[in-house]
Amino acid sequence: MEDLISTVAIWALPVLLAITLHEAAHGYVARHFGDPTADMLGRITLNPLKHIDPVGTVLVPGAILAIGAMTGVTGFLFGWAKPVPVVFSNLRNPKKDMLWVAAAGPGANLLMTLMWALLLKVAIVMPDNGYRMALAAMADAGITINLILMLLNLLPIPPLDGGRIAVSLLPMPQATAFAKLEPYGFPILIVLLISGVLGQILGPLIGFFGYFLALIFGF
Repeated sequence: MEDLISTVAIWALPVLLAITLHEAAHGYVARHFGDPTADMLGRITLNPLKHIDPVGTVLVPGAILAIGAMTGVTGFLFGWAKPVPVVFSNLRNPKKDMLWVAAAGPGANLLMTLMWALLLKVAIVMPDNGYRMALAAMADAGITINLILMLLNLLPIPPLDGGRIAVSLLPMPQATAFAKLEPYGFPILIVLLISGVLGQILGPLIGFFGYFLALIFGF
């Protein structure tokens, strides 16, 4: 039980920040390009309660962390937030602007990854005290969850951000055909997760980015 409480305490803030800023970034950029939908619904906010999905944000990742804490077997952390509503037809140039709206979420995660990496460096070089190890563990969790969200959402599967980026970049006939995959995107992700393929795809990418961060920040 102590391991579970410690795990939740370390991961709670990084996870909430990662999903909140990811979703708020979508809404902010959508508003910038002409769609006020998210703003009118109060979704351009740092209040995590506006973005939390009870199942995807709490139950699923919580269960994965709990199982890992109790068994010592770390699973692939997976979850989702309530998508920020975007009416793409409201954008000034829907097909072109879709790219920037979609890229905003992973971009926010990249920025947070760098900030957590800087905090990890601070924790490593600071004098030993009662907070140093907890700060380092939280920073490491922040790096991990943001890399997972960034890379997961960049997979070219509609309705993930990577799928929307692909739709924006493809010629119109191919984009229209590719966008029709959107209703099947979530079932595809679940199959990839259960089969272990998702971890095999993202694991090496997360490892590569982690190694790159270690080179940059020297930890």
